[in-house]
Amino acid sequence: MAKTMQWFLDKYGESHQNATNKLIHWVCVPAIMFSLLGLLYAIPFPVARGLFTNWAAVFLALALLYYLRLSIPMFAGFLVIGGLMLWGNNAIFEAVGRNGGQLAIVSLVIFAVAWVGQFIGHKIEGKKPSFFEDVQFLLIGPAWLLHFIYQKAGIRY
Repeated sequence: MAKTMQWFLDKYGESHQNATNKLIHWVCVPAIMFSLLGLLYAIPFPVARGLFTNWAAVFLALALLYYLRLSIPMFAGFLVIGGLMLWGNNAIFEAVGRNGGQLAIVSLVIFAVAWVGQFIGHKIEGKKPSFFEDVQFLLIGPAWLLHFIYQKAGIRY
């Protein structure tokens, strides 16, 4: 049986019922996504790093293919969100004098703090993070948040 976007969202939601854990996820999931892209952006690239010439853009393109396979509206949402996150990381890269090491430090701090938050949320929830069951849930977490926005906006996903 092929797993649908709705199946993944429902399964992810099973371990995200507690209001505090949900709130923590609204802060930490985007922070993890942003900082992961920052860490990837910081890795030297074969050509001059720019907004779309970096390892973060390569990773994002692959993630977008994953979302496209599951849901065109999710793909569209993450095209925008991912583009904004690339732009934000590019802005930080420029602000630190195009120093990949400095971008990596900023990203690593955000990444570590956000993961600590995630594990605190799951301790409060009393359930293990979904990605312990299936690594795909690392990409479903951001989609789970976006689906709430889509529901409020009346967008089918």
